[in-house]
Amino acid sequence: MRKSTSMLSSWLAIIAITVLVSGTAASAEAGKISANPANGKTIFTQGKGDVPACLTCHGENALGIDAMGAPRLANIGYVYIVKQLTNFAADKRVPSGLGAVMNGFAKALSEQDRRDVAAFVDSLPRKFEPSDLKALKAEGQQIGQPYLGKLLVHSGVKGKVASCYSCHGFNGRGADPMFPAIGNQKYVYLVNQLKSWRDGTRNNDPVVGGVPMMQAVAKTLTDDDIYNVAAYLATAQPVNVRDGLLIDNQTVLKEVLAR
Repeated sequence: MRKSTSMLSSWLAIIAITVLVSGTAASAEAGKISANPANGKTIFTQGKGDVPACLTCHGENALGIDAMGAPRLANIGYVYIVKQLTNFAADKRVPSGLGAVMNGFAKALSEQDRRDVAAFVDSLPRKFEPSDLKALKAEGQQIGQPYLGKLLVHSGVKGKVASCYSCHGFNGRGADPMFPAIGNQKYVYLVNQLKSWRDGTRNNDPVVGGVPMMQAVAKTLTDDDIYNVAAYLATAQPVNVRDGLLIDNQTVLKEVLAR
């Protein structure tokens, strides 16, 4: 089952990357998609024009801030971040709450800027900074049971939902360019996104056979399921980096353009 799911994930990754880069292919020299992490660092730490420094909400090391509902950006995946920024700029993803500012910020950045920021945060040193579940509970957040979340993340529920492992890799570490690393993502962000997928307010997920993948998954989850999964992933210990599956994103993009 996991083998077939992995093949599907790889196929979808090629489609996602093709869509992602197709808009830039005409303006770039054939086979070349460039990203400048140095420029990305400047935008992340200092901002650009009307766009404030990304670290204001995402933290100095891009590890996310639970109090703001802001996600970890560091090491979750270059291709995924470019896609999200592109979707924000095109209003294909419209967040609520504090995240609502992202559409305006993404529009104010050029395509190159968005690639550069993604390259910078993907190049940051890998750090383990789990959400403080005890502190969040003390603040009134509903907190799940990590051990129950672990069962769902690794095994899924027969007849209900596939494991998160199938697309996001062991402990949510990421498996290919299409699916982000969700292990050690911030708890509040994970809860908010799963609920948004479930109620359809976030709908920029991959579609397979006419079915939006993440919305379909989230609709099978109860509130308790969501809290449990988020509690496990937000505190999951890091594992070896993708077991040799870590991909040179520039190589992947070049290969897709050369097809």
